[in-house]
Amino acid sequence: MRIVLIGQAAFAEKTLTALLDMGEEVVGVYTPPDIPGRENPLKTRALELGVPVLHPEKMRAPGVYEDYVKLKPELNVMAFVTDIVPESILSHPRLGTIQYHPSLLPRHRGGSAINWAVINGETRTGLTIFWPDKGIDTGPILLQKEVDIAPDDTVGSLYFNKLFPLGIEAVKESIELIRQGKAPRIPQNESQATYEGLCTQAVIDWNQPADKIYNLIRGTNPQPGATTSYRGAPFKIFDSERRTGNVKGAPGEVIEISESGFLVAAPGGAILIKRVQPKGSPKITAADFIAQSGLKSGDYLGE
Repeated sequence: MRIVLIGQAAFAEKTLTALLDMGEEVVGVYTPPDIPGRENPLKTRALELGVPVLHPEKMRAPGVYEDYVKLKPELNVMAFVTDIVPESILSHPRLGTIQYHPSLLPRHRGGSAINWAVINGETRTGLTIFWPDKGIDTGPILLQKEVDIAPDDTVGSLYFNKLFPLGIEAVKESIELIRQGKAPRIPQNESQATYEGLCTQAVIDWNQPADKIYNLIRGTNPQPGATTSYRGAPFKIFDSERRTGNVKGAPGEVIEISESGFLVAAPGGAILIKRVQPKGSPKITAADFIAQSGLKSGDYLGE
């Protein structure tokens, strides 16, 4: 099949390799414009393989559709797409367009699906390959795969260890179903639909239960981080561990400092903080933060 791949980052790069390994003809790749100082792995791989690369500012920009139709695609594959792709492009190929989404649609529509599943403390999620339409993640479903969310999974571990590799296999399986003329179009159950906005910031309330705080931290690791403060200076928390049981200490109180990090009390337990990011700084170990800030037992985090 003549395929146009629309996407970015490592997921789209691996999707490109998988499609070519299957013997498909990728006639063009659409990826966002270059960011100075940052490599675009999809663009790099496509150029190495001799696949034409196009990177308009927006897929809705003037002239994009006209250039796109010249590629004569039979199918579009969308792999990690954050731009809005117009219906004229979605519906142009005779076989349509398929898209990867890292949740079990119609649950967790939106661009931060993995974050919200972890923040909510859910124990199962998955991925969906669907046929996109003019809505946000609303098109009919082609196939789905489920995965467990382990108690200590972060957004990073859930995506890179589970949803990323399984997603590549799901795209391959979907392509084969389309080739055989057996790809279903199962309408989404709107009564089960949820939509959450982008997870761009998260502030810890140390009066919340320790489990809820821990879910917030791991649900924003590696991005955007869970924010708290020390002596009025904000910083973000990333790597952490949950400690259960009765804890002597008020919410937000630093109750122990060790080589591993610093332990902060919360209702129903405590959080061992292991890696942080002060404002304007790269991510650093908790030990470095302690040395730089003068943090000690008995101090408090948050307002």
